[in-house]
Amino acid sequence: MDLEAMRCCLSFGFSDKKSKSAIGQYGNGFKTSSMRLGADVVVFSRCMKNRKLTQSVGLLSFTFLARAGLDRIVVPMIEYEFMSATSKWTSICSEQHFVNNLSLLLQWSPFSTEEELLKQFDSIGDHGTKIIIYNLWLNDEGKMELDFYSDPEDIRISCDAESGKSCSRMSVSDLHLANTLRYSLRAYLSILYLRIPENFCIWLCGQIVEYHNIANDLKYREFILYKPQNGGCEEGSVITSIGFLKEAPLVNIHGFNVYHKNRLILPFWHVVVGISVNRSRGVVGVLEANFIKPTHNKQDFEKTPLFHKLEHRLKEMTWEYWDHHCGLIGYHATKQLRAPSQDSPQSRKKHATAKRKNCDHQIEPEILKQKAGLSVNLPDPESIQNPPATTITSPLEDQEMVLLLKENERLHARCLEIEKKEEEFNAKVTLLRKELKEEQRKYARLLVQSAVLENSKREHTVIIV
Repeated sequence: MDLEAMRCCLSFGFSDKKSKSAIGQYGNGFKTSSMRLGADVVVFSRCMKNRKLTQSVGLLSFTFLARAGLDRIVVPMIEYEFMSATSKWTSICSEQHFVNNLSLLLQWSPFSTEEELLKQFDSIGDHGTKIIIYNLWLNDEGKMELDFYSDPEDIRISCDAESGKSCSRMSVSDLHLANTLRYSLRAYLSILYLRIPENFCIWLCGQIVEYHNIANDLKYREFILYKPQNGGCEEGSVITSIGFLKEAPLVNIHGFNVYHKNRLILPFWHVVVGISVNRSRGVVGVLEANFIKPTHNKQDFEKTPLFHKLEHRLKEMTWEYWDHHCGLIGYHATKQLRAPSQDSPQSRKKHATAKRKNCDHQIEPEILKQKAGLSVNLPDPESIQNPPATTITSPLEDQEMVLLLKENERLHARCLEIEKKEEEFNAKVTLLRKELKEEQRKYARLLVQSAVLENSKREHTVIIV
């Protein structure tokens, strides 16, 4: 951030989010989130803009405001500009202003000298921002709310107080991503974005956070087009991926993961509650709803009529999917999977007219695959037939039936062969993913070690000079 951006970041009541791709209009939640984690935060930022290199340090301290008895928010900042003529950093504010703010920074931050304070820029490089939150909040038992020690590669909510279970006693559902994201920062970050740009990655505890696409965890997946309307006007279109979790029916997990402009807002949102919850077991969906507005903390949506319409439609979608597909995971199916119609031409015409009037449409898998590049794992609707009625057949028909049965047996054997090959390929993919994950971890460790060695080399060079 340049100096002006730094001032805006630390000030209250400011927002310049006018882009159509912006998530909400309330900024990035820096002040709200940092004050939720700890009492104090110090921010370091360096920026190269218009051939001018600047750096600044700002302090937002609840401890300072409380102990000083201030009735207004005071945010001390110091600002520097690099002078190429002297090859030194020089303060760009008045001497008295600089001395007063530096004194407050050294008194209320973890650093006792200006040299220690500016040394934090060594790991930033030519541009970047570093945020240090300290005096972290404690729970009612006097322990830190955040757990940095149970998993060296993760930051968790202490003791997973909600479940109170040890890992050995946890069920398959407890260990599923839908539950671990409630207390694991790494799990939450892995699904925070629906799509990840090529040159973007998140580091946590020195390790890269691996992106996880929830839609890839679904089996018997279908894609349903929903076109929300408000006052008779269409607000856009949403393609919802819906299916059973791979672990179904062993996991008691359901709900929709709703993204807004690529960012997760509601993870595993339970649209079905109460006594009907058994009619949604294992059913999970993923969608990006840009036509509704998130709340200021980006943890929910504003309860508008469009939101309630979406909630109602997702509930219906869950029940429809369960009724038609629950037989695929061992339950008694109450409805058949789109069997061929035996109706008269008149009834088929009426059915087609009603279908066109419906605002929701099921997307043909091949069309969607070409459009979005998504893999589809769906049963062939044409392969599911109603039991034939008992009729008197001629010898010719009997011969045709025998041929059909033989062809059916051949196709069945072919299907078994393909399924076996698919299992082998899946096992190979799992092994390769495991090896890739291990190599990525090795690469991340080497990258961190390289950065540490580079910083040490710089420090050593400075000392010699």
